[in-house]
Amino acid sequence: RKLKECEKAVQKIRFEEAISVGDEEKRSVADSIDYRIIEVEPQYTGPRVDGDTITLDFVKAMLDEFEKQKCIHKRYAYQIVLQTVQLLRSVPSLVDVNVPDGSHFTVCGDVHGQYFDLLNIFKLNGLPSEENPYLFNGDFVDRGSFSVEVILTLFAFKCLYPTGMYLARGNHESKSMNKIYGFEGEVRSKLGEAFIELFAEAFCCLPLAHVINNKVFVVHGGLFSVDGVKLSDIRAIDRFREPPEEGLMCEVLWSDPQPQLGRGPSKRGVGLSFGADVTKKFLQENNLDLVVRSHEVKDEGYEIEHDGKLITVFSAPNYCDQMGNKGAYIRFTAPELKPNISSFSAVPHPDVKPMAYANNFLRMFQ
Repeated sequence: RKLKECEKAVQKIRFEEAISVGDEEKRSVADSIDYRIIEVEPQYTGPRVDGDTITLDFVKAMLDEFEKQKCIHKRYAYQIVLQTVQLLRSVPSLVDVNVPDGSHFTVCGDVHGQYFDLLNIFKLNGLPSEENPYLFNGDFVDRGSFSVEVILTLFAFKCLYPTGMYLARGNHESKSMNKIYGFEGEVRSKLGEAFIELFAEAFCCLPLAHVINNKVFVVHGGLFSVDGVKLSDIRAIDRFREPPEEGLMCEVLWSDPQPQLGRGPSKRGVGLSFGADVTKKFLQENNLDLVVRSHEVKDEGYEIEHDGKLITVFSAPNYCDQMGNKGAYIRFTAPELKPNISSFSAVPHPDVKPMAYANNFLRMFQ
């Protein structure tokens, strides 16, 4: 039964690939939607946006709605995503972040649709703002069953504070992962079919890496299969596409550190594993001090490796309701940019299981 289900899923993917048009023939989904012409019914009682400007009052009201397991009107969901796409299109694949002396900057790892734990981060560390900026380092969605709430929250803060909320792409911000691990099904259930392609396009606009004050390199996965990669090479990546199966873009999204020196095969089957010598050489060649990455669950929410030159941060505590791990975030204060790591435990959430919207084939193994 499982084999037949898997074969059907593979056949469906092959059929979709066969009938799909090439990139040059595709029209932007975002450019074809005008949220202003979508009417809001009089009986809608949720938060409203007056005009084109998303306000803090609206975002706070939206967070309250999500906490009650209600959704906002599609007009406002479209507005949030479309305005975020416009902002993200204009940034390079590697974003330089400037933190003035005396100011701080918080980096969070994977959230994976755990909305109530995201709210807890904001409770512990303050809401995002220009004075309290955040970088969420990929894997916002999938696995957890409140991914729509997570992504609309992060995108709304991006609209509200473009330099108070930075967002990086993770390996789960891709069509193939979203099809399997729940986000596509959740979007279909909560917002409708039209949003699936819109989110896929938005994810292709996300930058791949950030550098804080020319010192701290932040990326979702890790480093590269070849030496000599410069920040300019990352900045030059054409990221507006689905992730390839090899090359620099694949490796920044998928790679992991290893305790041995050198490089080895990835336990994931994509990307690679890299040792402390690879980290040290990359930092030296680019005049950097530290690599911060996410992508892996850690018992304390973080792990310091490679002679203190690499930190993994993961912000989804009790991952998938079963790992028992803590979450963490890192706060850097300029000019020293010494990493101040805070761990936190999971908070209760409504009784909706992880992977509730996932592909039928995967649900058989739950």
